[in-house]
Amino acid sequence: MTAAYSLYAKPGFAATTIERLCSEARISNRAFYECFGGREELLQALHERCVEESLVVVAKAVQDAPSTLDDRVKAGIRAYIEFTTADWRRARIMHVEVRRSGDVLTTSGQRAVDSFARLVEEASADFPAAAPLNRRLVARGVIGALQELLIEWLLAEAQPATDELVDVAVHIFTRSLGAP
Repeated sequence: MTAAYSLYAKPGFAATTIERLCSEARISNRAFYECFGGREELLQALHERCVEESLVVVAKAVQDAPSTLDDRVKAGIRAYIEFTTADWRRARIMHVEVRRSGDVLTTSGQRAVDSFARLVEEASADFPAAAPLNRRLVARGVIGALQELLIEWLLAEAQPATDELVDVAVHIFTRSLGAP
């Protein structure tokens, strides 16, 4: 897992062979296949670990935030962005390499989006509805926007500051979810 964490981030999932993973981890190919069915399964396990850790961080931040809606939104978004950007490898695996992997995205990536969508729906339950919109769909839309902001952070020549990402994400979330 440690070798994959580094190699899947750079040079990337597509460029990382099982042989390179095994060499970096100092294990045999046989030992690898005793644990994983292939590179994709390892990426899925790695991605799921990152998602689980981030869900815990975000849920705690929302729970510990002052009870105002604005404070809960800011706390959750800040926690996610800070957790994700604290290690560029984590951000790259969660938001770039999983997308490039094909099948992993349809399983692990979709479960991650579903988990975060439930969290957003629960946290936004007190928002006054600006329009009669399906909150589940709105939650998925704002999650997609946050993913794109993090991809921009990863790939831009001049990385936006974390505070700027938080401000933009909070704006998108609150406006999309019907906050005044």
